[in-house]
Amino acid sequence: MVNHAEMQQRAKIVTASDGVVAGTREDRSGRALVDRLTSAGWEVVDHRHIADGVETVRDTLIELAEGFSGVIVTTGGTGFGPRDLTPEGTRAAIEREAPGLAEAMRLCNPDGLGRLSRAIAGTRGEALILNTPGSTTGAVETLDAVIDVLGHAVDLLAGGRPH
Repeated sequence: MVNHAEMQQRAKIVTASDGVVAGTREDRSGRALVDRLTSAGWEVVDHRHIADGVETVRDTLIELAEGFSGVIVTTGGTGFGPRDLTPEGTRAAIEREAPGLAEAMRLCNPDGLGRLSRAIAGTRGEALILNTPGSTTGAVETLDAVIDVLGHAVDLLAGGRPH
């Protein structure tokens, strides 16, 4: 039997951005998420750049979640722009929503733009999937709003017992 408490938690990052894929934008938010998760003791085992779009997000999340126990964090595509379709792609990939996480992530900056986020959170298999905004500050702030419970959530998804 695997003792999940002794294993280093694993994470994957997905940057959804037409500009990053085209090479016209730098992926600052994805890099910031890698740095933040690493500093919190997570091992980032994959970091992908994909074009915006429901199908690309859905297909990437399904692929990344296959046989994976850990956190998958997206950055980008959570606003009101016509190509901001990360929540729709995420909703098509997840099996169960985790609204409390999404709500906490939105509330971390109540006076700022968090209220404009359409981000969602949910699970697929043993993977916990979180959407964060494409701005560097927004991505890290929203991740920080829930980072303290991510390890426990992943343990529960992997069959661990509630504390």
